[in-house]
Amino acid sequence: MIPAQLSIDPERLSQKLQRFIKTSTDNFNRDGVIIGLSGGLDSSVVLALSVAALGSSKVLGLIMPERDSHPDSESDARLQADKLGVKVERVELTPILSDMGIYQHLPKAAFTHRGIAAATVKAGYKLYTGVTGERPFLSGLGGTGFGLLRKANAYYRMKHRVRMVLLYSYSEHQNLLVVGTANKTESLTGFFVKYGDGAADIMPLLPLYKTQVRQLAKFLQVPEKIISKAPSPDLIPGITDEFAMGITYEKLDLVLIGLEANMDVGGIAEASRVSRKTIEYVRELVKRSEHMRKPPLAPG
Repeated sequence: MIPAQLSIDPERLSQKLQRFIKTSTDNFNRDGVIIGLSGGLDSSVVLALSVAALGSSKVLGLIMPERDSHPDSESDARLQADKLGVKVERVELTPILSDMGIYQHLPKAAFTHRGIAAATVKAGYKLYTGVTGERPFLSGLGGTGFGLLRKANAYYRMKHRVRMVLLYSYSEHQNLLVVGTANKTESLTGFFVKYGDGAADIMPLLPLYKTQVRQLAKFLQVPEKIISKAPSPDLIPGITDEFAMGITYEKLDLVLIGLEANMDVGGIAEASRVSRKTIEYVRELVKRSEHMRKPPLAPG
């Protein structure tokens, strides 16, 4: 059951977002839009909205897999694109990232097999949390003196940044608008890469929490396989969104909406059924990621 605070009118919202995409494309004087397709919920929803707004002939999907991508990511991206009649282009990132030395950041032996890599990453994640008392995701929102965490951050963040470079290259060559896929939950918690998937010309889903995006996906008839699979950045084997953050999206969204409404901790705890400690953890995510939502600092 969806809490009243997070319930949406999907038909009305869909029409509003379609108008936003159409008006933005016209105002930017672009011939269409381009979207990076991950096979995930958010990009599938943005693709459906863009097709509804502009028609499939004016939408291009770009799939950019690399060594660590799950095989299902590309097939799910193509599933949605084929359903909507959208043209797709594919760029293999592995040679580019290899030439940049990205894969040298983490031990090669641990990444020879996907299952081994996933187990190794999860073990390292839990070890860091146990030693420091803080999840690596939270620590990584600011500077850190932990060398391996710095390498891990560089490892996955450069993948998103290279993808954004390619999206804008296609955009400029074909006069297309880059449509981003970030949602409000990701934005408030810093679960995006600055100048990576956090960069775009427009972000239609930015006003929506993740659970609201899921409601919209059902209305837009996104394939159930995509809606029901565990959300993942698909950058490091074994890491899903909820594992990295340590909380489900359903509970996270309730905490965030409570914080945004300036509810007291007790009220949020009762509504979301999470501990006060978890609420303070989410508050710290919002605080530490604040710099990611702002333009670069300049002297006053």
